[in-house]
This record gives sequence, C-alpha cells and structure tokens, in this order.
Amino acid sequence: MDKPPVKMMDPTLAEMGNHLSDAMNILESGKLVSEEGKERRKLSWKDIPGPLQGDGQDVVSILQLVQNLMHGDDDQQGHRRMQYVGEQGHMALLGHSLAAYISVLERERLRKLTTRILSDTTLWLCRLFKYENGSAYYHEDDREGLLKVCRLVINTHYEEYATEGFTVLSSKHPVIYQSAACRPGLGQHLCSQLGLPLSSLCIVPCNTMFGSLHQMDVALLDKLIKDDRESGKVPLLLIANAGTPGAGHTDKLSRLKELCAQYDMWLHVEGVNLATLALGQASSTVTAATKCDSMTLTPGPWLGLPAVPAVTLYRHEDPAMSLAAGLTSSQPVEKLRALPLWLSLQYLGHDGIVERIKHASQLSQQLLEHLKTLASIKTSDVVSHSRVPPISGGSLRDVLGSLILSIVDDELNSPVVVFRFSQDSAPSSGGSVEGYFAGERDILDALNRWLGEQLVQQVPLSGVDVVELEDEGTCVRFSPLMTAAALGTQENDVAALVEKLGEIIPVLSCTLRFRQDFKDEVLQQTLLSYIDDLSWPGLGVVRYEPRNTDLDEEKRQQRVEKINSELLKKLMELDTDLEFSGGPEFGEETNCIFIGMATEDLDVAELVETIGSVGRDIEESGKLFENMTEVVRRGIQEAELQLQKANEEKLMEEGVLRQIPLVGSVLNWFSPVQASVKGRTFNLAEGCLDSTEPVYSIKAQMNKEASPDSPKSSTKRFPGQKLFRRHGAGSDSISDTSSVSQLEESFRETAHVQATDADEAEVPQELPAHIPEETASSDQRVPEGQETESVETLR
Repeated sequence: MDKPPVKMMDPTLAEMGNHLSDAMNILESGKLVSEEGKERRKLSWKDIPGPLQGDGQDVVSILQLVQNLMHGDDDQQGHRRMQYVGEQGHMALLGHSLAAYISVLERERLRKLTTRILSDTTLWLCRLFKYENGSAYYHEDDREGLLKVCRLVINTHYEEYATEGFTVLSSKHPVIYQSAACRPGLGQHLCSQLGLPLSSLCIVPCNTMFGSLHQMDVALLDKLIKDDRESGKVPLLLIANAGTPGAGHTDKLSRLKELCAQYDMWLHVEGVNLATLALGQASSTVTAATKCDSMTLTPGPWLGLPAVPAVTLYRHEDPAMSLAAGLTSSQPVEKLRALPLWLSLQYLGHDGIVERIKHASQLSQQLLEHLKTLASIKTSDVVSHSRVPPISGGSLRDVLGSLILSIVDDELNSPVVVFRFSQDSAPSSGGSVEGYFAGERDILDALNRWLGEQLVQQVPLSGVDVVELEDEGTCVRFSPLMTAAALGTQENDVAALVEKLGEIIPVLSCTLRFRQDFKDEVLQQTLLSYIDDLSWPGLGVVRYEPRNTDLDEEKRQQRVEKINSELLKKLMELDTDLEFSGGPEFGEETNCIFIGMATEDLDVAELVETIGSVGRDIEESGKLFENMTEVVRRGIQEAELQLQKANEEKLMEEGVLRQIPLVGSVLNWFSPVQASVKGRTFNLAEGCLDSTEPVYSIKAQMNKEASPDSPKSSTKRFPGQKLFRRHGAGSDSISDTSSVSQLEESFRETAHVQATDADEAEVPQELPAHIPEETASSDQRVPEGQETESVETLR
C-alpha cells in the first residue's frame, strides 16, 4: 500500500518558525556571545545611541541587544522571564509574525484567509463559552469592545445619530448604568471616548442588607431607571459583573436581564468568572451571562497566552449598524488580530482549554478549604454570612439566615478567593485588647497589608496580591485564573502558601494583642512618648524625649534627632528577634523608633524599660561630652590669659634690652638671669588651672602604680539567649541576670571610654587608699626633666 504523499511546507513559513525558535532560545538563554561583544554592548547600553551602522548588524547581535534591554546590566537575570511561556505561548508569538507575513498576500487570497480565521475563531469561542449565535470583535484594549458596543446601542436608539451627531443627544440624554463594584475609571473612560457628559453615567450602589457587599442592588437600579425615564432621559446600557475586579462576586444576572428587557436596555457582562462557562458545571448565576447582549472575554491570562487580543461577543441582527459602530471591518488586515488566538486555540484544543480553567478553579477550592481551617482568617463568604439583619423573632431570623447562606454560597462559587486576617476581641493570656476598638479597622488593614507583602515575597508562585475593598478593608486576593497559567502555579504552591500562613498568623495575633500593652507601658515612662501610628504593621512607634526643656525649638529638635538616631543604632545591635527601624521612607513621623512584629514570649515591660534606659544613657553621655567641651573651652581661654600675663611679667623682670636678640645674648652672657618656670595643669574635674609646683614626686609614684586601663565587665548573658524574653516562655529564656542592668553597665562603660578618648586632658582617677586625701585631690602634671629628680629625692 502506497504511503500518502507528504505535502511540502512553504519554505518561508518553515524559515519563519525556525527564526522564532532561535530568537526565543537566545532571549531566554541569558548567555552572551563573547566577552568583547559584552563590553561593547555594555558601553552602548549606557551611552547615548549613535547613528545606524553602515554595514548593518546580524540577527544574533540585534537579539542580544533586545535581551540587554529586557534584563538590564545584570547578566544573572538574563535567564529569568516575567511569566511562564509554554508551547502555547510560542504559538501565540508565532501568530504575530505570521500576521505580518500574511498581510503581503494578494488581496483576494488575503480576504479568503482572514475570513476563514475570523469565522473559525468566533465559532470556537461561542461554542466554548456557550454563547449561541454570537459575533466577535477582537481588540487589544479590553475596554475597546465595550466602547464599540456603546456606539452600537447609541446608533440603535438614535436613528439620526449617524447624520446629526451629538445634537440628537441633547434633547434626550442617554444614561449608562454601572455597578459601584466595577473597575475604577471604566465609566469615565466611556464618557470621554463617546463625548458624553459625566451626568450620563449612573453609578448603582451595591447591596447593604442582603447578599454580597459587591453585588448590584437590583431594586435600587429599578428605581433609578424609572426616575430617569420620567425625567426624559434614555436608559441605554447596563454594565454588570460576572466576577468583580476586587472580590470576584457575580451580580444577579437573571434578574438584571429581565430588568433590561423590560426597559429596552442593553446588558453587557464582564469579569473573570466568565471563564468558568467553559466547564461542564458552571454556577447558575454565571450561566445566566450566556443570555446577555454582549460579554467581554480575556483568554490571554486565563490560558497563559501572551499578547493575544481580548474578545467581545455580541448579538445584533443589523450588520450595517455593527459596521457603523466599528465592531466589524472591511479591512482584511484588521481581521488578522484573531490569528494568534486562532493558532493557540488549535494547539490547546478543547480539552486543553477546559483543563487549564479547571486547574485554576481547583486551586481556588483547595485554598478555600484550607483557609476555613485556619483560625483568625476570614474569607469573603464569612463576611457576607455575618450580615444577617436583626429581626425580632427567632424563627423568622433563622429562615432568613438560612436563605442568605444558600444564596451567598451560590454567588461565591468563584475562582477568586479573598481572605483577611481578623482576630476576635476576646483577650487571651499574655496580652489584652481592652480599649482597642477605636482604630481597629486601620490596624487590621496595616497588618493585612503586611501579610500580603510577606506572602508575595515568600511564595511568589502563588500569585497573590493585596486588594483594597471598600467595606472589608485591606485583603489578600488569590485569583489563579489571572495568574496561574502565567506563573505555572501548582498544588504544592498552594500548600506552601497555606504553610506560610500558618507561620505568620501567630505573629500577627501576638502583635495585635501586645500593641495595647506596649502603649500602656510607654505611657508610664516619663522619657518616652507613644506615637499613635495606625498604619504601622508592628508593635508600635515610640520616641525618646530629652529631659532638658530650656533649649529653643530648633536645638531641641536637633537633640531629639541625634538621641533617637543613636538609640535606633544601639537597639539594632542588640541580640533580639525584634526588628527596629526608622519607619517608612516617606512616612509622616520622623525621629521615631518603629518596632516590628512580636512573638508569644515577648516581655513588653522589659522592652520598654530597656528603650528608656538606653536612651537615658545616650542622653547623659551626650551631656557629659557637652560639659567637657565647655570646660575645656573655658580652660583654654584662662590658660591664654595666664600665658599672656606670664609673658608680661617676664618682660618686666628681664627688661626690654634682653628681648633684643643680639643685645639680649650679650647681656645674658655677662649677667645671667635665673627666671623661675611656672608650670600649669588643667584640672578637668574642677574645670580650673592649677600650679605644678607641689609634690612632683608623689604624682610620679602615683602614675607608676595606677593601672593604665580598667578592664571592661564581661557580659553575663549565655550564648543563644535573646533579649526581651519572658521567663519560662521560651527554651532560651534565662533569668540569672537582668538584661536592663547589663545594658546600663555596658553603655556607661562605653560613655566613659568615649569621654576618655574624646579630650586630650587628664581625667582624675580613683586614688589608692594609702595616699593622703589632700595630696590626691590635686591633679598635676610633672614637668619634663624634673620627674627623675623628684624620684631621687623621695629615695
């Protein structure tokens, strides 16, 4: 039996595929061609670009330049990519190259090819997402499809709009309705592009009593539409959510569709939950989106396809209206936008697409099940469940409560998981939360923001991010449909996320409990002031206030800055698990000590006492240096005056003739003058100048017997012991010595050594017991040449 003939591939297409493969290998390898080329490219990257080279460059050099621009000067980052690009991603990238190649075909052949690509892609997407008899518009900006739909609706409601323009809209103002939970700026963008005033945009609030906080209030929407119709306005379009940008909640699409049909309005739906329409069993609320007038899909992030367009599926019977609105085009080149998606869908196949969406949904369910077992973690469904209105009568309340639970469970069957740390207010051992409700929301927001940042840093493949919700506050969001395909998230990444949560939650709980205790301890210290910074995710903020208040404000601020800066440096050198910092870079509070997260065995009282004692030692040592500086300055002035007086006395004693060099030498030869030398020493303890005449020999003997350096006291803390631990709370807690006394002793020694090294003056030392008190009190220097004589005299 003869084999079927093998069709030869177009050499140009084969070469294009090879070039794309080679380019991807070069860009992803991170290897440089040569050291010489590396230095040349390094210089060209930093310098201003010059003119084009006359002879051109090869493909490898150009791709290497692109790689340098992508990854900068760090060669080790060359092998990293911003997201995971699999084989399906390569097909999408190949589609962009093919689109440029196909665009040069002859017009008739190009028209047939683009029609086939567009019809195939539209048919596959409509069947995949169960949107029957739909047309498709492919666009780069995910808002552009909705914009063209709005133009279509305006042309439908205003027949003379194509000829009269905006003057037709002046008599009857159009109104576009959107949920308050829609992505920010969407309605403003539509009004700006359509030339409509902002009064044409109506924001519909979300529910305040029943159901989700992120779900459009249908009853209020009905009232708003009636009011607009009575005032002569034309309700045009309603934008609903099948997965809000923040929490992933879905509006009551069935009820909204009935309302739109009643008032002849267009219903447009968008959201991440539309991806679940490809699954066999989708939520009933999401399935209702298949009956809407249009929907916007973003298959790129759902399937991990880079640079593929978004798709808006819509139903409309008049092709002329669609052409006028820009939803269809007669230009074959614009139809090639669907080519990357056409290639990728064929490569993945129906099973591959469903498998990726199903995998993301399973990751969400896996995380949600684990979160329900963690204490102090609340998911979005728990927040909604707790909002049962207070109705008198137990039976009616129970019925309503069970009804709300069933509704919310159906609404929140979403691949988006939003959770938040929220500890109950019941006090436990080791801390208290009394009086903590004033800024509880802000404090919890700060802690959850820190929690999200830690999870992003330590489990990057999970794809979590921090989201700000209007009612719940700061939360952590896990949306695998938007991140899993790009990052390659797997079940073990979710397990690592849960494990890291289990490690961080106790730290958050302890920090939340100890914040009030820390505040109370600081308020009891006269030298410390508590800074009530609710945005700081830690134990608290404290500032050391100097006791000297007779200075002006500028000098006082300088003293505060100097002391707190030195205090922060000393605290950071301590052997402790706590983190001390100067706060955020652009924070409002300055010259403060920001203390990080706390652990279960933290001794708050010891911590605050240590901060106060260290700050006090720094302030006293600073005052000692200032006093010594002032004493030395006055001593120098007095010494200058006495030297000037001694010179005048010498002049009077010797006479003027002896001051002349030649005459003075002759006079001194014939009649020598026995001038007495008056020595002086500066007494640093009393701040005055003393004479060096009495008792040179005793001073010399004392200097010989005194030890040059006093030994420093060794620390008594055992190896491995941490500061600020409560006795018996941890395995390394030792109660032999007090850490506060150790710190006080060490800082006094440090201050003494600094004072000795700072000034070139002699500091009085403690004298031996056998030296008389009146002799030891005089701090004197021995003039050169007289020390030996004094010693011989004593002998």
